[in-house]
Amino acid sequence: MSTTSRPMERRNLLRAALATAAGVGLAGLGSGTALAGAPSLPENEAKRRIPANALGMHTFTMRGSMAQDAAGTYAHLAQIGYQTIGLSGRAGHSAAAHRQMMDDVDLKCKYEHVQYTRMADRWEEVLEEVRILGGKYAVFSSLPGSYQTVDAYKRAAEEMNIGGQVARQYGLEVLFHNHAGNFNMVDGQVLYDILLEETEQHLVGFELDTHWMVKPGYDPVDYLLRYPGRFPVFHVKDMGADGSFQDAGAGVIDFPRIFAAAHQGGIKQWMVEHDRPPISEWYTAQACYDYLSTVRF
Repeated sequence: MSTTSRPMERRNLLRAALATAAGVGLAGLGSGTALAGAPSLPENEAKRRIPANALGMHTFTMRGSMAQDAAGTYAHLAQIGYQTIGLSGRAGHSAAAHRQMMDDVDLKCKYEHVQYTRMADRWEEVLEEVRILGGKYAVFSSLPGSYQTVDAYKRAAEEMNIGGQVARQYGLEVLFHNHAGNFNMVDGQVLYDILLEETEQHLVGFELDTHWMVKPGYDPVDYLLRYPGRFPVFHVKDMGADGSFQDAGAGVIDFPRIFAAAHQGGIKQWMVEHDRPPISEWYTAQACYDYLSTVRF
């Protein structure tokens, strides 16, 4: 078999597997409660902090500002102190234009969120654009809404493995971002666990969204310790006692406890995300930076 035929065969396999899923939205999100009475890791007298070059902003938080002035948004984020970017939406600009805007203010793109079904639709083009951005990860922001069963999640794991094989040819890695619905229990199995157990560690990693893991009642520390090295990126998102979105440090999630397990989990980036900033995007950006740049764990 020629090496040039392999990407085409992988693409055809993915296209067939995903044909029924194209155009379908997010899976339904579940609900639950915050962590309560969870065991703590041993106390570490030498308190650690988030490395400055590992503290970033996921641009979905800043989508209004990005739509108005992407270059100005990047400049302001850099002024606050952010050093890395997780891109979610291009706001009408090319990958090369985003790269230039980030380079101009010494920001580094770490990943781009991409649609899952793009694995069957010019996947190599997607990966090349992530590489142009300077990113390391292509992140699937969700699964198609039709993926609701154990068999569908097993199929997704197989598809991600194949997508991850192609990504490696571009020097990239594939990650999956969780939502609450991924923790639904079906036929006695937590769907999210199927992805962790049936994907290959060297091909597929995970972006752990704290809010969307805690809300349905699951413990990020448990996952970080049970699946070491599988989680290169945190989406740092706090939660109110009522399940609402909160700025980091303003809610009920015990971030120091979670961050203390970051090394075991493989965390390399702490990315701020807030789905609905309550006051303004810039208030959230500043408040989250102030908390995360000073928190110790």
